[in-house]
Amino acid sequence: RLQRIAIPPKRDLFVCEVWQKYNQFEKCVQLATVDLVGGIHKTIASLHMDSWRADMIAEIDRINQVLPATRVNEKTNEIQQWMELVLDKMDHYKAEHYRYVKEGVTLLELALWKAKLGEEEEKYGEGRIKKAKIDTESARKERRITCGAGMVIKNVLPF
Repeated sequence: RLQRIAIPPKRDLFVCEVWQKYNQFEKCVQLATVDLVGGIHKTIASLHMDSWRADMIAEIDRINQVLPATRVNEKTNEIQQWMELVLDKMDHYKAEHYRYVKEGVTLLELALWKAKLGEEEEKYGEGRIKKAKIDTESARKERRITCGAGMVIKNVLPF
């Protein structure tokens, strides 16, 4: 009389039988609801785009729409395929999220560096511009290191 299960989002959660068939829920006629447990809901909530969050929530809910109409001997296979799709989508969105965060961090670092260079030019005026090119290059590199980006980024990323 199993109607609901709670499982973690994990690949290869079910063991495949000899004939390449999943049969863990083969006799669970009333199984109609799957709940994902663990940190996946927190991860979804932290995704960058609303559309990604909505897509993931819809995909997670999809199994509970499909499972009641699934033949009893196909329920485990349906859950396994659904889990793979959920995890593949989550991996994709996490990679995209990371790419956006990395791009934002790079832009923030460059903006801080540019602001530090602007401060130095104002401080030293025209005399600084007339120095040798090698001197300018080393000063730019130094400003990049001392612009404070490491500290700012470390404190901005948690948000």
